[in-house]
Amino acid sequence: MKISARNQIAGTITQITKGATTSHVSIDIGGTILTASITNEAVADLNLKVGEAATAIIKASDVMVGV
Repeated sequence: MKISARNQIAGTITQITKGATTSHVSIDIGGTILTASITNEAVADLNLKVGEAATAIIKASDVMVGV
């Protein structure tokens, strides 16, 4: 599959925390943990499992930082 997003970071799934409708999927990308919120249906469709390889794909129109 080809996608237009250029911010692709490969890593390993370290944790999947399922909620009522949304799961938080944590991916270790070289010692840093990146967490994505995706639907439980997406977790099932992608057959995501802890310990497996995954790619975080980031496409955003803006990034906000606050202190």
